[in-house]
Amino acid sequence: MRPGAYHCGIDAAMDVIGGKWKVLILWALEDRPHRFGELRREVGATEKVLAAQLRELEVDGIVHRRVFDEVPPHVEYSLTELGVSLNEALAPLGEWGRRNVLAVKAAG
Repeated sequence: MRPGAYHCGIDAAMDVIGGKWKVLILWALEDRPHRFGELRREVGATEKVLAAQLRELEVDGIVHRRVFDEVPPHVEYSLTELGVSLNEALAPLGEWGRRNVLAVKAAG
């Protein structure tokens, strides 16, 4: 995030969730932590793109990356408290999408 470089709160939020896969990652992590492979299958992003999006979410404090000291290495991703609050803020937007998807498709 670029503090102070925003015109409004929506601008700041869009900086965090911008990108095709970030909201799907947040949705997938809503109920429980996931390993990288699970996320990849559930979200559908390529390995390279998913890794980059997860790194950005981690830097922004939205996702926590936990590395288990095992062989083979085991990494789990989960939402931070900030990530949970972001998902709560996105819930009304998701509801709007569910209610209006047909109208949006018809208009396009």
